[in-house]
Amino acid sequence: MTISFENRVAIVTGAGGGLGKQHALELGHRGAKVVVNDLGGAVDGSGGSISAAEAVAQEINDAGGTAIANGASVTDLNAVQAMIDETMSNWGRIDILVNNAGILRDKTFAKMEILNWHTVLDVHLNGSMNCTKIAWPIMMEQNYGRIVMTTSTSGLFGNFGQSNYGAAKLGLVGFMNTLRFEGAKFNIHTNSIAPIAATRMTLELPGFEDSAERLAPELVTPAVVFLCSEVAPNGRIIQAAGGRYYSADVRENTGVDLGANASVEDIATNIDAILDMSINLGILERQQNN
Repeated sequence: MTISFENRVAIVTGAGGGLGKQHALELGHRGAKVVVNDLGGAVDGSGGSISAAEAVAQEINDAGGTAIANGASVTDLNAVQAMIDETMSNWGRIDILVNNAGILRDKTFAKMEILNWHTVLDVHLNGSMNCTKIAWPIMMEQNYGRIVMTTSTSGLFGNFGQSNYGAAKLGLVGFMNTLRFEGAKFNIHTNSIAPIAATRMTLELPGFEDSAERLAPELVTPAVVFLCSEVAPNGRIIQAAGGRYYSADVRENTGVDLGANASVEDIATNIDAILDMSINLGILERQQNN
């Protein structure tokens, strides 16, 4: 089976380098017309230049593909609207949206400035919402869309010093979980990628020393491109790290029925069984059985 994107139009945010660049290059290589979006700022979101996006778009064009560069900040709704308008003016449709743009402002919660909480959530969570909100009615009208959210193990499982980043990343999973229901009848599939890769955002994090080859961004891209395809699932999280691809989901167990008169003491007595995840229905399994 060959995955092709001929006659498809894709927007990839944060595509001037790292993961987004690899996603954009592969989509372009497989025939998609690509909007390479990147503010061109530093890891913390400061500054900006369209040159990185232009370089990636040029690389796609030089290889025989079709791409344009865009320097909109995903936090600026007017700029996002202009990017969507330009895409529609050029190509008349939007089939794929990869919400990849992000920043880091890591500090322990005790030391984190409130501004850095809001700024990180604004880029990751609100930025993904902005792009999705404006592309959504277009996808509904054409009865087709593939949306990829970029979550993280920091959101799924937590990570020291990343309360703002983790909250934003798990928020994207909640966003996805609702969109998968609302978009299904319009053939809009929304999924998430949880990547582990050596990029400029991770170079200074513990465990990423000397990891450039072992955790190359291009080893994440096959999973993202699959989630952009016609055969993509809906509402799933794929994790990708160094050529290993695996899944995460939100589960619930069968619990313990303590009745309407349950007390705090009843909870205390049964807490081990209440928290035991070894026997569970799983939300996806229950939905399939209903």
